[in-house]
Amino acid sequence: MGAAWPTTPSFRLDGRAALVAGGGRGLGAAAALALADAGAHVTVAARSRAELDAVVAEARRRGGRAEALVLDVTDAAAVAREVGARGPFPILVNSAGTNRPALLTETPQADIDLLLDLNVRAALTLAREVARGLVAARLPGSIITISSQMGHVGAPRRAVYCATKHAVEGMTRALAWELGPAGIRVNTVCPTFVETAMTAPMFADPAFRADVVSRIALGRIGRTDDIMGAVVYLAGDAAALVTGSALMVDGGWTAA
Repeated sequence: MGAAWPTTPSFRLDGRAALVAGGGRGLGAAAALALADAGAHVTVAARSRAELDAVVAEARRRGGRAEALVLDVTDAAAVAREVGARGPFPILVNSAGTNRPALLTETPQADIDLLLDLNVRAALTLAREVARGLVAARLPGSIITISSQMGHVGAPRRAVYCATKHAVEGMTRALAWELGPAGIRVNTVCPTFVETAMTAPMFADPAFRADVVSRIALGRIGRTDDIMGAVVYLAGDAAALVTGSALMVDGGWTAA
């Protein structure tokens, strides 16, 4: 009898339900489209109906399956209600987040509260509710949070943002151990600076753009499509032994 040769795992996600929070634009929209392209049935959640409808329409135009869910992820009761009613979700991509760059000494309390609420508390709530549904249904799954290279380094004017992303990285490592026995994997995707509506005001400063590019080994700013392959990989069978990890999509920023 010959050797048992390994079989390449599939990158397809056919028949799997996915929830993408913060999926109305930017990295979240890219993640939603990537999962739909790979065959998942994607529920795209965000606060803006118009943005959601546009993402869902594009997913369907490309032959995918998607539906919109108007949801404020900082409303824990609403998150529990919707995930409980629509789940279980074997795939969660939490892309909801924001940034308000400023020196800490000049940061108002409202901005600190906003970033902690959206970047950390909402991420914990989403992970909890999706995990509850999977454990109750005895299903394996993949929880992916869009973190940042700033979850691994520091930078001026980003004390609060770095605090939230470092928190997400810690949450991910702990949940990998908590949920591993249930077959639920927990990972992050950590992009560098990406051209989005959120970063557009920063890149309007030529000096800032030049400084960012100088810190990226590949010599360019990120695009939203740069995270699509990473999300599909972590969501599916190809990453079956990957948990508690941070997949760096930073062009080499953190390699310096």
